[in-house]
Amino acid sequence: MGEQAQQAAFEPRPATDAEARALASGVRLRILRICLDEALTNREIAEVLGRHPASVLHHVRTLVDTGYLQALEPRRGRRGAREIPYRTTGKSWYTRTQTQGSSLLQAFLDEVAQVPPERQGMTRLGLRLPPQEMDEFRERLFTLLQEFHDRPRDPSAEPWSLFVALHPDTSLRRPPA
Repeated sequence: MGEQAQQAAFEPRPATDAEARALASGVRLRILRICLDEALTNREIAEVLGRHPASVLHHVRTLVDTGYLQALEPRRGRRGAREIPYRTTGKSWYTRTQTQGSSLLQAFLDEVAQVPPERQGMTRLGLRLPPQEMDEFRERLFTLLQEFHDRPRDPSAEPWSLFVALHPDTSLRRPPA
């Protein structure tokens, strides 16, 4: 089944306990990103992460068991060894979990640490909108993200990542009511 067909099969829904645990790891979130455009073996994933293949295999198995990663047909690797390539299924985009925040942040920090500062585009924005406008902002932002998520992926294009966090600003004093 192609990536677009797989993604169409997923409906946004809350994560099961096992799915929430699978997504509660920055390493596993990075594995999903690493295998988004290219099927990679456990050894190849470990090389990208700079980790030992045995420790990565536990994460890979957890992602396969929960349907976030798909094992493809085995192939011959270096020195003729049988290796299984893995590919992201797209399911994580449709799974909602409350325990994923720190994992998302850790994956982002690990990934952006490898990007030269001149290639990083970051900004912060403080908002002070009435509830109706805040709801509109959230809806329009999610609609924009969904629109670009649903576009066909161009394998020849440079890969980019986006991290969005929206939270109440605790650094400002609130005016008296």
